[in-house]
Amino acid sequence: MFIAYVIVGIALALMLTVSGRTKLARDERIVEGITGLGVPLGWFPFLAASEIAGAIGLVVGIWWAPIGIAAAIGVTLYFVGAVGAHLRKGDIKGLPPAAVLLLAAVATLALRAASA
Repeated sequence: MFIAYVIVGIALALMLTVSGRTKLARDERIVEGITGLGVPLGWFPFLAASEIAGAIGLVVGIWWAPIGIAAAIGVTLYFVGAVGAHLRKGDIKGLPPAAVLLLAAVATLALRAASA
């Protein structure tokens, strides 16, 4: 289970880092998609910081299980909110990326908890 956590956790951490970077860079596609959900542009630094902190926590969690579990819980909650925002606005087109990341976060949480 531990090796599976390392693989899935690092993959998710990379995806979170890229996602956070696009928010900080205010990539036009990302800005349109997220502001279309009603998220103010002023929240982008907080959202990016949350994703980057989650990525760091998942990597640190390789060596210290409680941090990995806490980071996986935080990332899971983050993407529950993202999926909820897409569903609330009826944005079916933008839903799959958030749903895939939610599933990856849940898998990461389950794998780290099982290997702790």
